[in-house]
Amino acid sequence: MKKSLSIIILFMAMLNAENIKPWANALKNLTPQERNVIINKGTERAFTGIYTKHTKDGVYKCKVCDTPLYKSNDKFSSHCGWPSFDDAIQGAIKEKPDADGQRVEILCAKCDAHLGHVFKGEGYTAKNTRHCVNSISLKFEKKEQAKSTTNSIKKAYFAGGCFWGVEYHLESIKGVKDAISGFMGGTQKNPAYYDVIRKNTGHLETVEVVYDSNIVSYETLAKAFFEIHDPTQTNGQGPDIGSQYLSAIFVDNHEEQKSIKKLINILEKKGLNIATKIIKKSNFYKAEDYHQDHYKKKGSKPYCHAYVKRF
Repeated sequence: MKKSLSIIILFMAMLNAENIKPWANALKNLTPQERNVIINKGTERAFTGIYTKHTKDGVYKCKVCDTPLYKSNDKFSSHCGWPSFDDAIQGAIKEKPDADGQRVEILCAKCDAHLGHVFKGEGYTAKNTRHCVNSISLKFEKKEQAKSTTNSIKKAYFAGGCFWGVEYHLESIKGVKDAISGFMGGTQKNPAYYDVIRKNTGHLETVEVVYDSNIVSYETLAKAFFEIHDPTQTNGQGPDIGSQYLSAIFVDNHEEQKSIKKLINILEKKGLNIATKIIKKSNFYKAEDYHQDHYKKKGSKPYCHAYVKRF
């Protein structure tokens, strides 16, 4: 009996070894930092991961077993300090109650590598789900882009008060590659921040939104813009009063202008007196580096921009 039991145990051990074999070397080669997260279920420090602000097109794979886990189309900016996805590749992720008794842990369904945690009901995207993943648990495979994909990258320009808040909200929209704080609409070339607020240059604090039109439309961005600031305020935005804080959309062509006029018409039929001006796009000047990603660096939320559903 003991001999039979020993044979069964040996067989099971050999079978288990075969199952582990494909990624055994990967486990051996993990750095101490990688092992702390992937094996010991630790967490890398916020805003230090290489994929936190990563926006390239492709697939995020498990660092241990190379299984595809997330598509770049499902990645969004949550300003939490770690890569965020609102969906995973079907069957790639498994969930289980975390040891802390409160959160839900997410692991690679194939090799059990610790990835992070999943949170639901936060309202970041329509799917209402946030996979909060450690960069150190992932590897990235870049998608070879066709010309049509490259041509889908476009820019839009929105002015709605302090550019910090506009940038914060628009950057979190899926399909937005980048949001850059700067100035547009004035007469002085290459204005600095204090030129705009002290010298009456005519510029508005403006955010340049770089987006993939295959993922998000111009109209969707414009709708979001009308919902994250008060388009009826005529003298600025919230407590920020002055001409540089006026509401405006800088359009580059007839289609953009037509889209904005349609949205304004919808809002005015709902009783809103829209103050947002439609202005022809001119030169955009990027603001100083300390203005970029202000709230992300500060770890807080905008004081005069908040989402209000209007459509």
